[in-house]
Amino acid sequence: MLLPALFPTRFTPLPDLAGGLLIGASAALLWLGIGRIAGITGIAGDLIQRSGRDWRLAFISGLLLAGLLARTLGAAPSIHVAAGLPVMIGAGLLVGIGTALGGGCTSGHGVCGLARVSPRSIVATLIFMAIAVIVVFLTRDLGAL
Repeated sequence: MLLPALFPTRFTPLPDLAGGLLIGASAALLWLGIGRIAGITGIAGDLIQRSGRDWRLAFISGLLLAGLLARTLGAAPSIHVAAGLPVMIGAGLLVGIGTALGGGCTSGHGVCGLARVSPRSIVATLIFMAIAVIVVFLTRDLGAL
């Protein structure tokens, strides 16, 4: 069925709201503080630059430390990935290609771009969300992939 593929089986509105508020607040603080977009691909990709490396390292360290802290406190969800290593590598490569073709990642377009009402980000977000729905439908409901 399409409905279970679109909605998670565990409804957790408060943690989800808290996570969304934290993501939005971090994106807003980065924009207001130093005028930068919180697109993770751009932040990570530009780490090799000599200028601006400190804030990029701090931002990515915060992402990693928040995950570790949530896991330490028992607040991290349990995640089980049924795919094998070759599928995971292929998926990562496809995400990288999509990010390059789309001129940004889900955080850059979906969080920051939509907040700025960027037409390019609106189109990119609609496309990657539609593809995500199709892939979930194919893998969970039809078992095609």
